[in-house]
Amino acid sequence: MTDIISNNRTLTIENLNPRVLEVEYAVRGPIVIRAAEIEKQLKEGNYKYPFDRVIRANIGDCHASGNQTPITYIRQFVAGCTYPSIMESSDFPSDIKQKVQRLLSACGGKSLGAYTESQGLITIREDIAKYIQERDGYPSSTNDIYLCNGASDGIKTVLKLLMNNDEKKPSGIMIPVPQYPLYSATLSEYGAYQIEYYLDEENNWALNIDELERALKESKEHCVPRGIVIINPGNPTGQVLSRENIENVIRFAEKHQLFIMADEVYQENTYLPASQFYSFKKVLMELGSPYNQMEMASFHSASKGWHGECGSRGAYYELINIDKDVRMQVNKLISACLCSTSWGQTVMSAIISPPREGEQSYELYKKERTEVVDRLREKANLVSELFNSIEGIQCNTVMGAMYAFPRIELPEKAIEHAKSKNMAPDAFYCFELLEKTGICVVPGSGFKQKPGTHHLRTTILPPVDQMKDMVERFRAFHMAFLKQWQ
Repeated sequence: MTDIISNNRTLTIENLNPRVLEVEYAVRGPIVIRAAEIEKQLKEGNYKYPFDRVIRANIGDCHASGNQTPITYIRQFVAGCTYPSIMESSDFPSDIKQKVQRLLSACGGKSLGAYTESQGLITIREDIAKYIQERDGYPSSTNDIYLCNGASDGIKTVLKLLMNNDEKKPSGIMIPVPQYPLYSATLSEYGAYQIEYYLDEENNWALNIDELERALKESKEHCVPRGIVIINPGNPTGQVLSRENIENVIRFAEKHQLFIMADEVYQENTYLPASQFYSFKKVLMELGSPYNQMEMASFHSASKGWHGECGSRGAYYELINIDKDVRMQVNKLISACLCSTSWGQTVMSAIISPPREGEQSYELYKKERTEVVDRLREKANLVSELFNSIEGIQCNTVMGAMYAFPRIELPEKAIEHAKSKNMAPDAFYCFELLEKTGICVVPGSGFKQKPGTHHLRTTILPPVDQMKDMVERFRAFHMAFLKQWQ
């Protein structure tokens, strides 16, 4: 019976959209699937491992790490918007109550369950525009703001605008290597050409203009270059770009008429005094003409920062200097999906419009924020120090975001063995690490990397004691691995 059914299927792996087969997303790839299997086996007690739990350091999910509780202000705001009767309690902060009432007044039927405008609720876009203006010192228009279901949704929308759908010479998008695999996955899905430029590992993963010129020049016989993606602060690399570096990238993009996509979802995650975040919009505007007329999209998210409300899928992007006819088409495109989730919009509203000093909820908010940021800063400093204390491991300082991307020197025998199994060497290494220590990280090959180098990405989210335990487990494993494969 099963054979009869399979022989009559309309959709098979043979006739599936070939672009779907090309999509890869290592952050939730085979190693993570195996980690889930091990967790289940540990829970059932059917298998014995040399560890009693899996340490998940594969994804930037703050709340799932077990080391962060929700921020009271954000959850009270969402609770008030979702169930207004809760605000009748005398304990409900008056400042949050006023903000809830303002937001609900913009909702159809004063209910969060109603559809919003396609770009998002106007009151939230007003607050985002104010946030951007206070951050950069330059005006922002609500017409340029688009709320979306996670930054991934916004990024895919903007990339879609840049596609020419020419199979012989498709649109080309410059993406960093290493990169967040959303970009390579989306470009594969869209049939676009990935113009890979290598970040400068020896210079804290900065962008090298000569390398950008090389990558662009070599791509032109394969594609029509349309845009450049910059992730700042970096994922998976944890760098924060200097102002000078940003200026040079903007000049490069203007020279080659490239649309700028500034992925700035970690803009609130910086840990060193010298690692100040500069938005691409601020630098672009301060450079003056002709740079302040360049087209650009910048992205921010509720999932990252120090608040880490990943499951809300709240985010926005700002589209500036866009042709008015193009703007009409963008608005048409997003209207087909009606709107992003109103709950995600609400969380984003809370994040970009926090309590001000003197308001009832401010002191608790300040206390909770300080505790979270201080923990992240401590772990950012700790993880690079610990990795650099291990033979054969080199880790740049974690300047921002929430990841370390250490470089691993692997023995040639291990590399050849991995290749014989049709595996990337660092994927083989990370699978072995999981099976023998319970540590779940992502191999650097999942993010792309310079040929001949091997890395892994780990988050800095687990509690400090777990981070120390993880690195000591890692140290013991690594030394045994070197001994085994020398």
